[in-house]
Amino acid sequence: MFLARITGSVVSTHKASELVGQKLLIVEPLRVDEQDQSCLQPTGRSFVTVDTVGAGEGEVVLCVQGSSARFTPETKTLPVDCAIVGIIDSVTVNEKTIFEGSPV
Repeated sequence: MFLARITGSVVSTHKASELVGQKLLIVEPLRVDEQDQSCLQPTGRSFVTVDTVGAGEGEVVLCVQGSSARFTPETKTLPVDCAIVGIIDSVTVNEKTIFEGSPV
C-alpha cells in the first residue's frame, strides 16, 4: 500500500469492456520527508488507478497495487494493477500529525 495525491483523471472512450463505467484517476505517490519527517513529499512518479471510494482531485488516498488491486468487490473482475481503496483523514509520524485532510 502507498499514499498518493490525486492529480488528475483519465478519459478513455476505447477500453476493455470491464472498465466501462469505472473512474480512472492519476495519482502521485507520496513519502514522508526524509530530512525531518514533518510532511509528505511527492515522489515524482505517476500511476493510473481505478477509484473504488469516490475520491476527487487533490485528495490524499490509500492505494494498492498488483493482485491486491483486485481484492475489492468493485475490482475483482477488472484488468487493473492499481486501485484507490481509501481516502486519508490524517497521517501521524512519531506522534506528530504531518497531514490532516479536509473535514467531510
